[in-house]
Amino acid sequence: MGLLSDPNRRRALTNLLTRLNAPICVVCYLAGVMWFMGLAFEPFTLRTYMSENAMGSTMVEEHFPAGERALATGREFAAHKKKVGGMPVNWLVKTMESRGLEVFTQSFTRKLPFPDENKERYLVRGTNVYGILRAPRASRTEALVLTAPCSQGNANNQAVGLLLGLAQYFRSQVYWAKDIIFLVNEHDLIGMQAWLEGYHHTNTTGGDWSPLHGRGGSIQASLSLELSSDVITSLDLVLEGLNGQLPNLDLANLFHAFCQKIGVLCTIQGKLQRNDWESTSGYSHSAQTMMLMVLKQASGRPWGDHGLFLRYHIEAATIRGINSFRQYKTDTTTIGRLLEGMYRKLNNLLERLHQSYFFYLMPSLTRFVSIGYYMPAFGLLAVILLLRVSFHLSDRRGLGVGLTRYPGVLSILTPVVISHMTGVALYCLPVMSQEMAVQHFPVSETEAVVLTAIAIYTAGLALPHNTHRYTLPLVLKLVALLYLAVLLGCTALINFSLGFILALSLVPIAAFITPHTHKPLSAAIMVLLSPGCTLLYCVLIFQELQETPVSLQDGWMLFLSVISQGILDHSLYGSLVYPLLALLIYPCWLLLWNILFWK
Repeated sequence: MGLLSDPNRRRALTNLLTRLNAPICVVCYLAGVMWFMGLAFEPFTLRTYMSENAMGSTMVEEHFPAGERALATGREFAAHKKKVGGMPVNWLVKTMESRGLEVFTQSFTRKLPFPDENKERYLVRGTNVYGILRAPRASRTEALVLTAPCSQGNANNQAVGLLLGLAQYFRSQVYWAKDIIFLVNEHDLIGMQAWLEGYHHTNTTGGDWSPLHGRGGSIQASLSLELSSDVITSLDLVLEGLNGQLPNLDLANLFHAFCQKIGVLCTIQGKLQRNDWESTSGYSHSAQTMMLMVLKQASGRPWGDHGLFLRYHIEAATIRGINSFRQYKTDTTTIGRLLEGMYRKLNNLLERLHQSYFFYLMPSLTRFVSIGYYMPAFGLLAVILLLRVSFHLSDRRGLGVGLTRYPGVLSILTPVVISHMTGVALYCLPVMSQEMAVQHFPVSETEAVVLTAIAIYTAGLALPHNTHRYTLPLVLKLVALLYLAVLLGCTALINFSLGFILALSLVPIAAFITPHTHKPLSAAIMVLLSPGCTLLYCVLIFQELQETPVSLQDGWMLFLSVISQGILDHSLYGSLVYPLLALLIYPCWLLLWNILFWK
């Protein structure tokens, strides 16, 4: 406190920060990157542990016996699905009723803003079928959900069969204190969104669905099951939800605990756990697993049906069966027992899961990085922006001008408004102008949306500069620095992974761009570190980490697909990544572009 209260010491500290500002900023950037990469090193992480007392032990006896019968039911479901060419609603209703459930259906219709070429759909019509097992030993005020999506082709038939087998087995037990809802949803996330909105009496995405005639209690937790093979070699846990939300860490701990008890091989991000963390390959494996989680979380899209439950404060995860590690084999009976054990433990909950972490990263299923460990990495990057603000205020020669004449508010707002109007055009015009583009160019609706977005993004580079002769580049630079600092800080609080990735690319150019730098070189660096190029890098890195590298041409096609999917995710489910990039991040980058080309 004495250092800050003494004027002489404060002046000396200011002079030091001004004199060594650039080296300090470089050190902070490198330290932030090194801090983040060090998080994958096992001694710097925490061992997972169960925080919820009601789930602190796996001492329950699992007796589910009907794995082969569940596979037979799955094959019967597949035959009826092939016969009717979609969801066999009548067969599902009769089968659930024969299991002793209260069965209800929900029809829904959703028109996409433009065709989804990845799944070849535009006007989506479907039906959700769900059965409720009423709690025999409680007041039926709480519920658990088990879901299995009805996928196209032969995918996930085994999951539906196991769901129906578990429903029959659970019906014969008397210890349930919560309603259990067995849901088979059609058209994956679209059907799940319709069911959740109907269950909670909301309509945030403009879908058209029929009201639910049967409801259980308040949903405490949910698991989504995806099995597409009779033989499963491992179970992969998927946690990433809409807008980077994650379930309570205790749900992941519960899954891992029962996998260890029953002897099921479990993975996260599709990667096995390794114990040789002291070796270079062991650290590389943990770093790849953590970076895959960061990239998935930064995308803002739900990576399974569970991702939409998190919006309603329901702890949820997807358990996905993998058939790749050939030396391991897990039968359906064992998977059924694992799910039985998890639901019996969730049945013991007296309140919602809340004692463990909601903000974390996982290099493996046994280690995690809490928010207190990873936020300093972002803080070291964000502090660079504040150091540059302090530098420009202390040394006004940094941009070659003084503040002898303060510009008016209008002159400051002009470039800011123009940049944001470009962002509004990037957000609105691609979908609104698709019909006009299709009429005048030989492209499909999806191609028109993506190419229009790229055209507007590129046209923003040609915006007029020096929009007001009294606007000083120093003032605009200060506005851009403070704006970016607040924007990245708010983003990191909601979605750390997205905020950190944006900070990695935007902080260097925001810190050191001035009108006096070498313009061709600086312009090339700014374009290479722009939000669009950052997205392209993330696509290529993601494919590399998944061990499915692609050529530059295939990477470009994936990049275009990611753009269209991002716009669809925003329209269908309320993902915030596309509006964040279009309305806020891109305009802020345009302000920096304006500063570079100041005459």
